This record gives sequence, C-alpha cells and structure tokens, in this order.
Amino acid sequence: MGISCRNISYRYPGAETFVFRDLSFEMAQPGFNALFGPSGVGKTSFAKILSGDLAGHGGEVTLDGIDRLAYSYNLERLPGWSTVGRHLEKIVPEIRHGRMAELLPAFGIEACLDQRFSQLSLGQKNRVNLIRYLLQDFQLLILDESLANVDELTRERIILKMKDMFPETYFIYISHNVVEVSKFCRDILVFRGLEKQPASTIVRGQDLTRGRAIGTPAFERTMLEIMNAV
Repeated sequence: MGISCRNISYRYPGAETFVFRDLSFEMAQPGFNALFGPSGVGKTSFAKILSGDLAGHGGEVTLDGIDRLAYSYNLERLPGWSTVGRHLEKIVPEIRHGRMAELLPAFGIEACLDQRFSQLSLGQKNRVNLIRYLLQDFQLLILDESLANVDELTRERIILKMKDMFPETYFIYISHNVVEVSKFCRDILVFRGLEKQPASTIVRGQDLTRGRAIGTPAFERTMLEIMNAV
C-alpha cells in the first residue's frame, strides 16, 4: 500500500502557463505528511489530482492498495439549520459512536453539541467538519487547511490525537504554517514555484508524536530547510 506521483504537471484549461511541472511525491508508509508553499503554487490543485477530482494533468498517479479516500477542506458547507449533536447522530453509524465519543473532547466541541452550525465560530465549524470525515471509512485523508481558524494549542491536541487513533492511515496536510508542518509532519513536499528547478523538494519533518520530545536545534533546522527551499 502506498502513494506514488511521478512528473505531475498541470495547467488550467485554456491557460498557456503551467500551475506546476514535474512534481513527484511518494508516501510508502502510513503517516502524517504535508504539502507546503505560498498561495497560488498549486497545492490544492495537486491534492485534487491525487483525489481524482481534477483531470487533464500530465504524469502518473498511483494509489497502491488505497481505494477509500476522503478530502476535507476549510469552510466546507454545513447544515446551518441543524444542531451539531443532532447532525452527528444522524450521519454517524452506531459502530463508530465509540470513536466519536473519543474525538469530541479532543476537538474541544462538546459544549457545542446543542448549538446550530450557524452559531459556531469558523474554527468550531472546521473542527466539527473534520470530525465528520474522521468518522468515515478511509485509508487516505487529505486535509486542505482543515484546521484553519483553530488556535495553536487545540490544533496540536487534535493532530496528536489523530496520530494516536489512526496510526495505519495516510494523511496529507495542506498548510501555510511552517512551524506546524515542521513539527508534526514526516515528509513535507515543498512547492518552490515554476521559476525554480526542481519545482518541488521533500524535506523531512520532526513527525512529533505524543510522549516524544523534539530538540530545538533539529526543529529549527527543519524550518530553515523548508524556508530556504521555497
């Protein structure tokens, strides 16, 4: 089981210039990995190619043994007329109620269960939406800015909980936050832009897990390597 992308290139229909060219990426083992780069370099387009939602690209995508894929994104539309608790009870099968009970306190939304989605903050909406995806059956989950508008300490608690609960799952995390990807991710695909060659590079992150400390020098080296690569 694994993910392999070889020489992926894409440009919008009718456009003369490419969004990106010759991007390659591999995930041979389950874990928390990242796509990183400034706005406009094609992170979301690349993720949609992986998910099969965007056609017309060059190169080859291989999802070996992965046939259950989910794509979570920031500010996804939620049913504003429903309360959070009622909505989750309706969509979550009984077999996953135990998982839901474990996720709710880690995501800090237990106090929101009696509120309507329209009453939630942006960060609360994103947390509830991500829980909906984590209660599905998936082998690969792409998180496209899925924890935007969530404070730093809560994001850390959520990411570490996800790592604890889903050690055999593939995650691809899209973020602009160099501290975050350096700290939590294993392999970080850095998008460098068309003017640079190669157009992308892989940086090894610190891949923090619960109960393991990371050294400040190594952490700072990872961040510097990422920023120098952009």
